[in-house]
Amino acid sequence: MTRSEFDDIRAFLADDATHAGDLLRVARTLIDDLEHARMREAVLRTYYLRLLTAARATVAAETVGAPDPLAFVKHELAERGQLPEDGEAVQRILSDARTAAALLACLEQQQPAQVRPRGMRLRRCVGTARTLPR
Repeated sequence: MTRSEFDDIRAFLADDATHAGDLLRVARTLIDDLEHARMREAVLRTYYLRLLTAARATVAAETVGAPDPLAFVKHELAERGQLPEDGEAVQRILSDARTAAALLACLEQQQPAQVRPRGMRLRRCVGTARTLPR
């Protein structure tokens, strides 16, 4: 949910013309959204844990000189359909990885200079995906 949607909900709740039935509908929608977000987070945590476990097993296998130390990571990527299929995909993935590393390095260099000032938050209207009953 975007900041703009939160602002819209706050304004809707503060409006004296809002009826109790409308508030109940908003509450139900928010509870559904919260449950959906919780489930999505649980799935993402599971994927992350599996990939992290595969990466650690790969490093451990390489340390002991296993014949195919990448088997763990390959298996995890194959289950998600993320193995590169041809040479073009391999080059694109390597290019994406180099670009991501360069962007992260640039962000880390700029991080100290971008301290957010304390105080009132400037509101942005980005557009909303949800409409509130009126």
